[in-house]
Formats: sequence, C-alpha cells, structure tokens
Amino acid sequence: MAVELRLLGAVEATANGRTLDLGPARQRCVLVALAVGAGNPTSLDQLADRVWAERLPSGGRKVLYGYLSRLRRIFEDVGVTIERRSGGYVLTVDDGAVDLHRFRTLVAGARCAESDEESLALYDQALGLWYGEAVADLDTPWFVALRGELATERLAVQLDHAEVALRCGRHAELLPALSTLAMGHPLDERLAGLLMLALHQSGRQADALERYELTRKRLADELGIDPGRQLREAHLVVLAAEPAGAPVTTNAVPRQLPAPPRWFIGRTGELAQLDQAIVAGSTVVISTIGGMGGIGKTYLALQWAYRNLHRYPDGQLFVNLGGFDGTGEPVSTAAAVRRFLDALGVVAGAIPADVDSQLGMYRGLVADRRMLIVLDNARDTAQVAPLLPGGTSCTVLVTSRHRLGGLVAAHGAQPLALGGFDPGDARALLTCRLGQDKVAAEPAAVDELVRHCAGLPLALGIVAARAASHPDFGLAAVADEMAPASARLDALDVGELTANLRAAFTASYNALSDGVALMFCQLGLVPGPDISVSAAASLFGLPGTAAASGLRELEAAHLVQQHLPGRYRMHDLITLYAAEQARRHLDQVQRTQASQRLSDFYIHTAYAGERLLDPDRPAIELPAPPPSCTPERHRDVTEALAWLETEHPAALAMLATLARAGDHARTWRLAWSLGTFQWRRGHVADNLETWRVALAAARALGDLSMLSQAHRRLGLAFARANEHEPAVEQLRQAVDVAERAGDPADLSVNHQSFAWVCARQGRDAEALLHAERALRLLPQAAVDANSLNLVGWYKARSGQFEQALEYCEAALTACRREGNREVEADTLDSLGFIAHNLGRHNEAVAHYRQAATLFSQLGHVYELANTFDILGRSLCSLGQGAEADAIWRRALALFEAQHRTSDATRIRRQLRGFERRTAVASARTPIEGLAKLH
Repeated sequence: MAVELRLLGAVEATANGRTLDLGPARQRCVLVALAVGAGNPTSLDQLADRVWAERLPSGGRKVLYGYLSRLRRIFEDVGVTIERRSGGYVLTVDDGAVDLHRFRTLVAGARCAESDEESLALYDQALGLWYGEAVADLDTPWFVALRGELATERLAVQLDHAEVALRCGRHAELLPALSTLAMGHPLDERLAGLLMLALHQSGRQADALERYELTRKRLADELGIDPGRQLREAHLVVLAAEPAGAPVTTNAVPRQLPAPPRWFIGRTGELAQLDQAIVAGSTVVISTIGGMGGIGKTYLALQWAYRNLHRYPDGQLFVNLGGFDGTGEPVSTAAAVRRFLDALGVVAGAIPADVDSQLGMYRGLVADRRMLIVLDNARDTAQVAPLLPGGTSCTVLVTSRHRLGGLVAAHGAQPLALGGFDPGDARALLTCRLGQDKVAAEPAAVDELVRHCAGLPLALGIVAARAASHPDFGLAAVADEMAPASARLDALDVGELTANLRAAFTASYNALSDGVALMFCQLGLVPGPDISVSAAASLFGLPGTAAASGLRELEAAHLVQQHLPGRYRMHDLITLYAAEQARRHLDQVQRTQASQRLSDFYIHTAYAGERLLDPDRPAIELPAPPPSCTPERHRDVTEALAWLETEHPAALAMLATLARAGDHARTWRLAWSLGTFQWRRGHVADNLETWRVALAAARALGDLSMLSQAHRRLGLAFARANEHEPAVEQLRQAVDVAERAGDPADLSVNHQSFAWVCARQGRDAEALLHAERALRLLPQAAVDANSLNLVGWYKARSGQFEQALEYCEAALTACRREGNREVEADTLDSLGFIAHNLGRHNEAVAHYRQAATLFSQLGHVYELANTFDILGRSLCSLGQGAEADAIWRRALALFEAQHRTSDATRIRRQLRGFERRTAVASARTPIEGLAKLH
C-alpha cells in the first residue's frame, strides 16, 4: 500500500490517497521524531525530550507508550512499523515514503549529476516537495530548532538550484524568486552574488552594481565587515562587462576527482581514522596520508573521497602536485592555483595577474563552501601550505612520501602513516585482480608471490598485471621469476613508469639531499632486520647526532620506519633497492669500510657485554676499532643484557654475513662475544649455529686454542639440543686438540664438559670419571671452585651424598673467595640437591632460593628455570603445595619461552597433580654448571 509521510509543511500522512488521522499534536510529535531518523533507533529519553522538552508531565513515559501503541495501530495495515530495538524505537518505512528523505536523496543526485540539465531537473523535483514551513504545526523547542535547520537546508538547495539555473541560462525566471529570497536574507552574501549575476545576465548591469553596493553597506552597518571574497568576485564579473546572457561560471561546482579505484582492498582502520578526523574537526580539516612509494596513498584518498561525496555538495578539487613523479619538476603554486580557479569557473578576465592575488581569490571562493580538496603527491609543506583554503567548511586530503611535519605543526594536520598489506589483504588483492579460480588453482605460488611483494600494493598490482598478460604461464612461473632477491626488482616492472617499482623508489631517492642519499646507500649494506642510531653512526662513520638527523630525514621520506624508539628498519623491497644503490654509487673500498665499521661496532659492544656477564672467562685479543666506529659502553650487567637481547637478531645476521665473506677473524670474535649471553638466555638453536660458524672460522685460522674451544662449545650446544651423538663427537675432538696443544687447563675444561654431556645421557658414573680427571689435570694451586663443584655434583648424582657435600662446601667457600657469582649459584644449586636427597628439605629450599636469586641477577634464565623446577619439589616435600604450584608456574613460563618442550610438558603434568605427592629426589635434570667451561 502506497504510504506518504509529509514533513515539509504541516505534518500529514496518507495511504493510497486517503488521509490518516494522526491524533493529537503530541502524538504527531512522536511520529515526526521517529520519521526524521527513519531506520535508526530513537531512545525513549530522546522521544520524551523532543515531545515535551522540560515540561514532561507526570507519567510521561506511560503517555509515550500510549502514543506509540496508537501509532502502531494507525499504520498496522499500511506497511509501516514501529519496532523496539536495543537502541530505542525504530520507524520502518519504504524508501521515499518520507518527503524529507526523498528531498535529500534528490538533492544528492542533483549534486552528483553528470550534466547541468539533469541536475536542474532533480533540484526542481526536490524543491517541489515543499509546501510551507517544515513541521509547521509543532512547537516544542526541538521542533523549532529542526524547523530552522530545515529552512537553512532548503535555502542552501535553492541557491544550488539557482547556480545551475544560471549556467543553463534561466536567469529571467530566477529573478523573482531570488529577489524574494534576498528580501528575507539581506545579509546572505552568496544569495546577493547570485542575484547580481542574474541581473547581469539579464542585461541589468546597473541594477547588479546597485545590489552589490546595497549589500556592502548593510554588511558594514549591521555587522561591521566588508564583503567576502565570493561576493567581491561576483562584483568583478559584473565590472568585467561580459556580454549579457553569456554563461557565467563563477559559482561552478567542480568535479575534479580522478576515477575511483577499480580494485580497493582493506584499509578499514585507515578509512575509519579519516572519518573520525572529519567528525572531530571544528575548522578546516587537513589529513596527511604518508607512506613509501607504491603503498597506496592516492588510492586510499580517492576511495575515501568517493565514499564521502555526500559531505561535499559544493564540489571536489584535485591536483597531482608531482612531488615524486620522477618525470620533471613538481607543480608550482602558480600552476596549481590557476587550475583551481579555472575549475571554479572564474572567467579569464576576472583572474588577477599576480599569484598572491590569485591565491586570495581561490581561498575566498572556497571559504564558505563544503568542498573536498585533494592535494596529491606533495613534495613538502611549502608546496602545500599556500593551497590550503580559508573558512571552516572544507576538508583537505594531502598525500606525500614525506611526513610533512611542518603541516602538522603549523596547520594542525592530522597525520596518517600508511603501512603495507598483511598477507590476508595481499591475497585478497590478487584474488580481486586475477579471479578466485586462478588463485585457488595455485595456492603455493600465491603464497610465494605474497611473500615476495612484502605487502606493497604496487608490487602486488604489477605481479597481477604480469600474470594477466601471460595467462598461459601460470602463477608459479611469475613466482619463480621473483624468487632470486637479485632479480626481484626487475620482475616488478611492466615497462611503464606508473607500473615500475624501481622507478617509484628512485623518485624518492632522488629527492634526498646528497649526504642522506649516501646514508641510504650505506643502509643497503646492513644485513640485519633493523638498526639502532648508534649502530648506524658507526656504519655512516658519523657522530650520533648526525646519524640521527639523517635517519629522521629518511623516515620523513618513508624510506625507513622507526618501528621502535631509536630503531629503524626498511621495507624488504626498499632494502633490495638500497643494496642496488650501494653497488651503483659506492666503490668496493667504501662498501668494505662501511661494513667493517658496522661489524666492529657489534663485535666490540657485544664483547664489552660479555666481559660484564662473565668476567672470569679468559679473554681473547680484540684489535681496537677504527676511529669512526663508536661502540657502545655498558654501565652494568643489566644494561649489557638489555643491549644483547635487543641486538641479538642483528648480531646473528652480521655473523652470517662475516662468515659468507670469509672474514674469519671477525667471525670468531663476534661468535665468541655472543656465547655467554646465548647460553644463559636459552637461545639453544642460535647457540648451535653460532658455534658451527665459529668452528669453521677457527679451522680457517688454524689456531689450536680457538679450535679446542669451538669443538667444546659446539659439543655443549649439541647436548643442550638433545643431539647426543654429535655432542660426544665434538667433545672427543676438543680433547684431541687440547692434548695436541699440550694445554692441561684447556684439557681439564674439555673433560668437565664431557662429564656434563655424559650426565645428560644418564651416564652418571662416566660423568664422575671425567669430572675427577678434570680435577687431577689441574695443579693444586689452580684448583678452583667450579672444578670442585662439578666433582661434588656428579658424586651426588651417583648417590655419594656425604662426599659430595664435602666437595660442594669447599667449592662454595672458594667461589665466594674468588667472587665468582655464577659458580656460587651453581654450587648452591648442587647443595640444594644434596640436602633434598638427605631429607633436609628446609636446607634444600634455602639453598635453591639463594641460587635462584643469583641466577636471576646474572640473567641466567636457562638455569633459573631448572632451579625453580627442583625448588618446587622440595617445597612439596615440606607440604607447601601452594608455593610449589606458584614456583612451577614460573618454571613453566621460562621453559615455554626457551622452547624446552619436554620440560614444559613435564611441568604441566606436575601442575595437574600427577607428580606432586612423590617429589622423586633422583629425577633431577643435571644442572648446567659450566661457568668455567671455556
């Protein structure tokens, strides 16, 4: 049944031409309050406020329920419903049934129409819906305010209609309506300008000039202001004396946006952020979309623009400022503003000669208009600032590869940094471009393409174009072409500047200053995932302040990203481009010197940390770094651990690079300097690979001491990884090398290590033999705490607890005398184990707690997990189940963090209660008491 709700006059409702009785005024108020927001919920409190304001009668809610119930009955047979939802009450009605909404739909269509004739027809239909003052018979404060808002909206549409009608030559029929409107709105400058132009086109130039003078005088007398830019420009048009009847387009509605993105994926959060900026803005809103070349800045700006066209009925301006096109100079301010004036319809004779005046005219023309201005591909703030509009009603979107910090600081721009796609969105984009069937047919190839493109939309688009141009080749062929890193940028080129990744990066690179361009090339030599400011300073051979300044410039150009405070990384594809530039612009000597400065930075800083972590470990020789390399200094163990933890991935990458380059001496020094850190922090796999690399370097250097230590350390790493056969083989080779070298101290340490490996295999008797042999190899004066503790530990493992106690107590006295805190922690752990097995559980708990405290202070989290494990068992033996539970949970967290799967599984069983009652004393995993196993 055809229903119509009329609000643009007295409130009425009809169904199939029959007028419906809507009841008393307050009931009609309820209907209108719901109809204004048809389809959206209106709460009961909102309804009460709109219907009664502050005059809510007693029992007002009950009265409201009555009104709603009666309205439901009135409309129950005509297809209109009133439903209660979580947010309030919702009026559901067919599209177009409410004249207010039909009016707004027609206006939106008129503003987006492709021709003036189509626009004019839609405006005529929209204005024809009005038959008086809106909601004329309702009088609460809310309805009075609504009536005023709708009157303002109607006037704006009437003026929009007049602008289009003037362009269509309908000035004669407009004059009466405009004259009448001007009488009711004598201070409306836009209306006055339109009336002047209608008079002018009707051949009444004198009347047009008189209208200007009358308006100017009223503005001065009543408001104390001069005419605005828009009215003055209309005055200029009249003074220019264009032929009467000629089209005047001073108030044209520009539609300059390029076509909307054909393929647009994701960016939900970024679109929402732009929406939020518009809602929050109380003045001209400026948003800067920044990011590296090819990241999709323009696509995002256009997608948002087309989603929000309804916000900007006065038009959209767009200019590509050419800041990073790579095809010429950026667009000048003069050229950009002239394009805008042309788009705004300013006749040639009215455009001032000088650029400043043109900018003033442009700002005046857009000052009070609801317009979107897109300044695409800006070079810097200086290029953008003159083109910012006056007034408070415009929105500006700026895209740039620079961060435009000046625009943020001086003009309140809201920055939005655009990152790459995640794998899901990357796959979705390829699916959108290539089709679901093609993507589903080769999932492995698609995974490779997504990985090679590293989330860069331009790269994904180029891949899709290549695949589409050779549909018979399959995606695997494209993936294979991109597989070698050295060929990847070549593969991301379809022969045009707009589809060439290398060209996109080159435009950003060419915009850098010479010094920063050199830094960019040097960053192409960095092997790690990121770099700190201090490491970069050594790479560049510059002071830290200069390095930080250069990195900030590169960050502003979106060529690097500061993903953590003081740490910078590059997008994978930019890294490849930087490496290309390094090979092109740096000679071999420059590349070698920069790489050596960086490697020496890591070696010397890691070595300094190592000396703090284990000062009793015999030192190695370390040549002084070059003068332009500035390693960091650590104040204490905590600072050293923090640096090693942060830089560990970068140091491992450097280690691999040094090994590939055949720089055996630096490879050995860096591997050695990472050893204690990796051991204490439980980096089992990394420790294994580090000593594999170190062993190869030691063999190449031919140093027996290095070779013995490398075999030993590699054997221990294999044992920790539960690879027992290669562990034993490496220890045998370590013993052989030490015997050939005739070094009893080194041979002793190798036997201590052998003992530990045997114990991990459950061969406790053999472990004790190795420990005792290690002790015998040392002269009496050289017997130290560590060797005593190891013999005591393996005696305890063999059940000889009283003898074990003697050795470990002697070891505790010695290590406290020597100040060796790591051996003290190991020995306390041994004493705890002995006390536990002798039934002295209180002593065991005390020893374990002291050991745990020391391991924690030393950052030795691997051994700390073991100590927590056995401490829990001792607590269980004392009946302290709750404390044992808490300690085991701490042990579990450490085991999981160290990827010690079997230990973690065992602790979970204990926590489930399977082993809490038994506390088996002999089931202890052997401790890692290897503080002296160098």
